[in-house]
Amino acid sequence: MKHRRIPNRRAVVAGAGALALAATATVTLANANATPAPGVPGPAKLTSAAATTLASQLKTGTAGAFYDAKAGKLVVNVVSEAAATAVRAKGAEARLVRHTLAQLDAARQTLKTKATIPGTSWGIDPQSNKVVVTADRTVKGARLDRLTKVTDALGDKVELRHSKGEFKPFIGGGDAIWGSGARCSLGFNVVKDGQPYFLTAGHCGNAVKSWSDKQGGSEIATTEASTFPGHDYSLAKYTGNTEHPSEVDLYNGSTQKITKAAEATVGEKVQRSGSTTQVHDGTVKALNASVNYQEGTVDGLIQTDVCAEPGDSGGALFDGETALGLTSGGSGDCSAGGETFFQPVPQALDAYGAQIG
Repeated sequence: MKHRRIPNRRAVVAGAGALALAATATVTLANANATPAPGVPGPAKLTSAAATTLASQLKTGTAGAFYDAKAGKLVVNVVSEAAATAVRAKGAEARLVRHTLAQLDAARQTLKTKATIPGTSWGIDPQSNKVVVTADRTVKGARLDRLTKVTDALGDKVELRHSKGEFKPFIGGGDAIWGSGARCSLGFNVVKDGQPYFLTAGHCGNAVKSWSDKQGGSEIATTEASTFPGHDYSLAKYTGNTEHPSEVDLYNGSTQKITKAAEATVGEKVQRSGSTTQVHDGTVKALNASVNYQEGTVDGLIQTDVCAEPGDSGGALFDGETALGLTSGGSGDCSAGGETFFQPVPQALDAYGAQIG
């Protein structure tokens, strides 16, 4: 099929996403580094793409994993020496940790039940082997007391942090697509049933039904489906004769071709493209994060230290040719920094029966 493009707008995404390990073990051990036995060579240096492939082979008996980009290795958390031996045999570094994924997931459920407070977020950080809870500047007084009581009761499975910003969806703009009263960013061009569509944020799709590529311009697409809160993804179908290549705008006169979608991994170096602040990079800090916006809770997000601002909503998070996420929201800006959360692209594709293209 012919690929068409929106005039004066391109989308940038690249990918070498990596897989977070999600199996659960049952033995609890003290924190310690598991080192190879004498005579056993350490793991070879890996690219993030190779780490993704390796991670997919190490799902049983593990307690999370992260990519150490500087050392070029996949670090896999385990709670038994038997699991450590299996991990090392595959070429990854094994690390003995205290908490299983089942224990950390239970802590997350407790937070969801007892501390779903607007202005808070939480996600499992495999590097610290804890659930990291963040409270923004609006969480104070009785709400902060309530949150602190819950986190204190969870002990060393949880770490409470504070943000100077405010968690909110970044609606306003992106690689600009415009609707009545809102500007957002196009995420990725996709194909569904042989027809051209694009993905953007669900809170954008909730607000806009008819999209243009410029303010007050002619319609180029209409929102077909949208979910927010709960998730934060939306699908829009092209209605005009506009080009839609599978690429992301790098805002330097070039684009990044996008050929696939994948899950992110903690420690992965990523880029984000949006129409307000253009291209910025950073690192994945946590997966399966929950954010309690004023509008409601969104689960299963990618947490990063990449900056973003209003209007970047829906924009592309990518690593090379791999699509990873759609900009959801966060706190801070590209002057002071902050946290930004992204809806994973694979879940959006699965929800809509679409493919990158």
